[in-house]
Amino acid sequence: MNQSPGNNKISTAIFISGRGSNLKSLVNFSKKKTSPIHINLIISNTKKAKGLKYADLNKIQKKIINFKKKNSAEKNILNMLNKKKINFICLAGFMKVLSKKFISKFPGKIINIHPSLLPKYKGLNTHLRVLQNNEKFSGCTVHHVNKHIDAGEIIMQKKIKISKNETVNSLSKKILMEEHKLYPKAISKVFLV
Repeated sequence: MNQSPGNNKISTAIFISGRGSNLKSLVNFSKKKTSPIHINLIISNTKKAKGLKYADLNKIQKKIINFKKKNSAEKNILNMLNKKKINFICLAGFMKVLSKKFISKFPGKIINIHPSLLPKYKGLNTHLRVLQNNEKFSGCTVHHVNKHIDAGEIIMQKKIKISKNETVNSLSKKILMEEHKLYPKAISKVFLV
């Protein structure tokens, strides 16, 4: 794996689509001496992603890629990743599905965080489905990305208890707080060779 010059850290890109709260926690994590990653690039599929402000605040290069034509979008991204010598990709609320071909260029080097206890509740509207099914527990999962949605090998999970009067909003907030702690831990685990 290529490492960023001068700091022996893995050159990493973060892909986002939204508010970027996981991005923020990963940026903070990357600044620690003990962190194995250095964030060199932030990619978003929309300029409306609020998380892009963290790129500006931390002087990290950002790119907005239109996914209307997926093939050319992915080609663009691959060119950028090669130029920046990126070796590791973290999906943090990235709402586009990467192609099998794209994923095959980074075998075992793309990870994602998902707001459920996988393999349960893959895909969207996780919290709503969890509550509709009267689950007692939910949580979050960091997993490797493969060609199937939310189906890659699980790296780490955090389980939380669902309260009696839980709402989608309260559950979402609870789990997000856990995501911010779990994602850095899972990255450290990936690089514990």
